[in-house]
Amino acid sequence: MTCVRIGKQLMDLHVNYEQKDEYRLALQENKQVPFDWRITKMKLTPDKTAVVVNECLTLVGVPPECFQYRLGGRSALEWVIDQYQVTTDKRSGIESDPNRVDDEQYIVHLVGRVITVSVETVKLVNALAEAVMDDPAL
Repeated sequence: MTCVRIGKQLMDLHVNYEQKDEYRLALQENKQVPFDWRITKMKLTPDKTAVVVNECLTLVGVPPECFQYRLGGRSALEWVIDQYQVTTDKRSGIESDPNRVDDEQYIVHLVGRVITVSVETVKLVNALAEAVMDDPAL
């Protein structure tokens, strides 16, 4: 029963990630430049405790456990940081811009939700592993 319950929780977490609460991150503004939500290319700080959104905004307080949930060779957060950036195709010159005109904070909210999903996934997977270890019949 424990495996089924945790499996359902994992499914709900991943299928409905856009409805999940955002992980509480502190917004650190650089008052030296005008504020803007627009993202060109995000990056993690060297200690991986913050996401530099752009030159005027940094999201501080990234928990280390969010890096334990991985998609292939990188964490879900690192995947989002890599994918959600403005790029230009070299051959066609077509620009791909993930910024949304109708919701300029979308990517920042997505980062918070991805961290929540990552942290909760790690907790659930650890609980599942513990349940399996405690019950040799599983």
